[in-house]
Amino acid sequence: MSAISKDEVIRVAALARVALSDEEVTRLAGELDAVASAFARVNSVVTPDLPATSHPVPLTNVMREDTPGPTLNIEELLAGAPAAEDSAFMVPRILGEDSAS
Repeated sequence: MSAISKDEVIRVAALARVALSDEEVTRLAGELDAVASAFARVNSVVTPDLPATSHPVPLTNVMREDTPGPTLNIEELLAGAPAAEDSAFMVPRILGEDSAS
């Protein structure tokens, strides 16, 4: 017996305010029935001793140890900058001082 009827597709389409042609209703009823059948097959093999999973392969985060390493001093860092002043990068102004007007 079909799990999803044409009447159910029409009812749900009306609730979703989606206009469907007769051919679309027939096609969707078949496709949704196939999906419901697939879920039923999966549900039939689920047993209480089978643990629920969210992913078929166990996942673990692989993180390296966060250890400080050598850093550049300010002069080395700013040596490649086009412009620097007071130990900071200088960049072009993008907003005027009187931007409130």
